[in-house]
Amino acid sequence: MTFLAIDVGNSRLKWALYAAARPGAALLAHGVEFLDHIERLADGQWADLPAPTHMLGCVVAGDAVKRRVAEQMDLWDVPARWVVPSAEEAGVVNGYDHPSRLGADRWVAMIGARHHLLAQGPARPLVLAMVGTAVTVEALDAEGRFLGGLILPGHGIMLRALETGTAGLHVPTGEVRPFPTNTSDALTSGGTYAIAGAVERLYQHLRQHCGQEPLCLMTGGAGWKMAPSMARPFELVENLIFDGLLEIGARRFAPAAA
Repeated sequence: MTFLAIDVGNSRLKWALYAAARPGAALLAHGVEFLDHIERLADGQWADLPAPTHMLGCVVAGDAVKRRVAEQMDLWDVPARWVVPSAEEAGVVNGYDHPSRLGADRWVAMIGARHHLLAQGPARPLVLAMVGTAVTVEALDAEGRFLGGLILPGHGIMLRALETGTAGLHVPTGEVRPFPTNTSDALTSGGTYAIAGAVERLYQHLRQHCGQEPLCLMTGGAGWKMAPSMARPFELVENLIFDGLLEIGARRFAPAAA
């Protein structure tokens, strides 16, 4: 059984084909496509792939993008299935006021993060920072309950907001400095420290709530930029969304695979 995992973000679609729908399955192929070019997949990156037995995806870009992806999958006659956050799945309990309104990317990444933690040792609280176009910071207790999280703009959105709302502010991206002495560095440092401060605040809340030091994980395309500026060590983990999809897929498709 082969398994196609798809992560559709705000600007790009990432995909990975695995030998099976289970954690640790061999990665057979993977790729990235901009959302504007989804129609290229069937005749391009996917043209020579073996037909997946199952597909499971995570999407934040809306129903129109789901339909476009499903059309590209017609070459395999495999139904497109998308994760919808629920009250509980794969050992994670959803504490959102309305569980289905939680972003699917946040939910799936939390499931991947929870199982990444458990693979390392005993259960403990967890802070997960996902750094991309937007930044999300999630808090899970040692039992795998999602307690709540933060959403804030990523670097690019912060800079565009300042350029739009501040006369004459059009400067190139600078460096993160302890004491910035030019506008470029001041903007980059300000955005970085704003994100780092939000993450640190949630960390402190979770440590106080649980009475235990949380594990800190970071993922997302811009995670590597943020990691050196954090107040405490964060483990940088790539592809937590794919890890989460594998965990969910192992449970949903196990009967068919048996």
